Amino acid sequence: MNSTGAATTTTTKTTTSTTKTTTTAGSTTTGSSGRGTPVGFGTGTTGGAGGATVTPTTQADLITYLSDSTARTIVLTKVFDFTTYYGTTTGPACKPWTCTNGATPQMLLSTSAGGCENLTTSSVTYYTSGSNKNLVVNSNKTLLGQGSSAGIKGIGLTMNSVSNIIIQNIQITDINPQYVWGGDAIQMSGVSKVWIDHNYFARVGRQFIVTGFNPVTQLTISNNYFDGRTSYGCNGKHYWVWLFLGTADRITVMQNHVYSTSGRAPHIGGYSGSNQQLHLVNNYYDTIDGHAIDTDISSHVLAEGNYFKSVTTPDTNNQNGLEYFVQTVADAGACSSYLGRVCEWNRLESSGTVSARLTTSVLSDLAQSVVKNLTPMAVANVPAYVVANAGVGKVN
Repeated sequence: MNSTGAATTTTTKTTTSTTKTTTTAGSTTTGSSGRGTPVGFGTGTTGGAGGATVTPTTQADLITYLSDSTARTIVLTKVFDFTTYYGTTTGPACKPWTCTNGATPQMLLSTSAGGCENLTTSSVTYYTSGSNKNLVVNSNKTLLGQGSSAGIKGIGLTMNSVSNIIIQNIQITDINPQYVWGGDAIQMSGVSKVWIDHNYFARVGRQFIVTGFNPVTQLTISNNYFDGRTSYGCNGKHYWVWLFLGTADRITVMQNHVYSTSGRAPHIGGYSGSNQQLHLVNNYYDTIDGHAIDTDISSHVLAEGNYFKSVTTPDTNNQNGLEYFVQTVADAGACSSYLGRVCEWNRLESSGTVSARLTTSVLSDLAQSVVKNLTPMAVANVPAYVVANAGVGKVN
């Protein structure tokens, strides 16, 4: 609905929130400068292995270590707060949504992306970090948090036409969460060999992870905790989780905890002439008031071994995309002819139903070694395993 009245100026400061941190035993370093090694499409990613290990103490240090051309393992020992680092920006925003329950929805910043046409705008002031400034990550970098209380706040990471990057055991939080276009946690375009593992994401303006139009290949997103609890939404749940748009994306999304969100987990595809391949395996979708999977034009998605608990719409049944969503013994057994193994079925607990999505050409497309050689855990074990192992403080 249109907002009413004359334009007003609103200055908003992000409120510090307590981040969930837990600890458990870590894994050993084998073949990369992170802890453990990636599986799936991100196999072979080594990050800053072979380069210097550095520990930044200031924001300027971190900016330099991430963006220069030197292979590095960058160890974070604290949260680097960039919220006010680049100052503020004032510009128009509109109110496309209203809540009937008294809650506060996000506003939409008026940008070239559109959305505020025919709506009344008001002047708002928001942080430049995240909305217009991100931390640029160059090739051959590992960004590794120490303990369970390290990371970045108020700003996201951008990777553009680079390769061989590990992001592990850090928090990325509080990026203009009240504004759509306020900032993504991680954005990538034209990159290869990226492993995003054991991180905690919360309270961002838009996507937790987004790929741009240039292909993102050899990407694994694993063991992360995506916390959708927010003060800006009618249902208190963040809508923007993962958006995959690259023309030839090759992505494994595995063993992540997606909690209290309401959409786009993921949205993939939407552009003809592309060929996006996604292996969605052993993720725990937990308390989703909205939809999870949304496959659109040019997407090819294998969903197996995922556990959906209290998810209103596990799959939108968008027929524009191609999907193989395993639900029965027969569905699982059919994988053998293509993958050389039985698939693991998805489980729905107190969740909506999923219409048959059994496009076998997806199995042909994903009949690659990184999919064939990946053995999913039994779906019954997913909730306990993911809750115990996803997020920060687990790989020290």
